[in-house]
Amino acid sequence: MDDVWFGAFLAPEATGHERLLRHVTLADRLGLDLLGVQDHPYQPAFLDTWTLLSAAAQRTERIRLVPDVANLPLRPPAMLARAAASLDILSGGRVELGLGAGAFWDAIAAMGGRRLSPPEAVEALAEAITVLRRLWTPGDPVVFEGTHYRLAGAAPGPFPPHRIGVWIGAIKPRMLELTGRMGDGWLPSSFYSPPEAVTRQAKVLDAAAEDAGRDPAEIRKVYNISGDFSPRAGAGFLDGPPRLWAEQLAELVLTVGMGGFVLAPGVDAERDLRVFAEEVAPAVRQAVVRERGASRTP
Repeated sequence: MDDVWFGAFLAPEATGHERLLRHVTLADRLGLDLLGVQDHPYQPAFLDTWTLLSAAAQRTERIRLVPDVANLPLRPPAMLARAAASLDILSGGRVELGLGAGAFWDAIAAMGGRRLSPPEAVEALAEAITVLRRLWTPGDPVVFEGTHYRLAGAAPGPFPPHRIGVWIGAIKPRMLELTGRMGDGWLPSSFYSPPEAVTRQAKVLDAAAEDAGRDPAEIRKVYNISGDFSPRAGAGFLDGPPRLWAEQLAELVLTVGMGGFVLAPGVDAERDLRVFAEEVAPAVRQAVVRERGASRTP
């Protein structure tokens, strides 16, 4: 993918929700491409992700809306298909669906969700992707008999105005392989997968895509990131001036194939979002165009 997207990863905290919504509209005005919202339905301090994304859709004009990532064990895929398609319609085709197999199983069980083993969770996610896509496709009522999910003649629809991408949150081999086989995108996070780890994980994903007869470049890799803007370069990842951020992110585009970066801003969120949108994003895009152009020159 030649284009690189940039976005904001905002914590859906119920306290201070007015400030959160200001950051939503700021991200849109700044020209950011993505608004990612984590989904932890068992967290009582958080707003419900789909309700928040619906409110965000009403306050924005162009930014894409992404649950980052939806908690599948607490969101049945048939209902998730309806919710995502409905929001895509209401937002004018601005929804992508981040999807996760589940974590924090004690909290999921406390909310009435099923506790799954790692292999079961991966299997359930694969079934869910099938359910989602079949309910987004016009045709006859859908009959599906899976181990975890079943449809007994469910009518497809409503139909999203654009092809909603299913972006999978994955860091372990089975999930990475599933993403390579079935995903439209990948949503790792620097909080769990620093650059050296995400580079190894991308190789697993790309190999699985090739084994499935797919072009790995068609899977959009979007990296959730955090860091510190400071005058001097530090020792860690994304610790320093915008120029350093741009160099490190451009390298990930060129070496790993990253197609997007979603920033979790710090305490001064407005400043961080402005610097990211106005200084880092254009510098990354320019560096990528320059390097790709140089590599294509005979």
